[in-house]
Amino acid sequence: MAELKNPIKEAERYLQNAKQILSEKAGKEGNYYSDKKYVKLAGHAAWSAVLVALDGTFDVKKSKRSRVSIDDYINAVGKIDKKMPRYLSNAYDTLHLSLGYDGNLNYGVVQGGMKEAQYMINWAAKFCKSS
Repeated sequence: MAELKNPIKEAERYLQNAKQILSEKAGKEGNYYSDKKYVKLAGHAAWSAVLVALDGTFDVKKSKRSRVSIDDYINAVGKIDKKMPRYLSNAYDTLHLSLGYDGNLNYGVVQGGMKEAQYMINWAAKFCKSS
């Protein structure tokens, strides 16, 4: 993948896209969204935002797999800040699994995931190589 000029700005753009999908297409009714398809899209976009920010922050070393895994990211952030693996694991569980795969429609869960993504992006910005 080509290196981005400003991965933090790109991550922010991805997160803004996720929020836009939720506000324009997911259809909030009370404490729930009504369209699982758009919650899933927003979850994937927000998780991608986190990965873009992390990839712009440091080189994540692959383990023996052909792709970088969540464990590889967790190990990498843990070397910088011992508290961050917990935050990254929570973001993964919420954004990638609960929203992206399961399409959890609960408004509180979705908004919590968006906050976790923003927190990870802000953290990565402190260490970013190119910002």
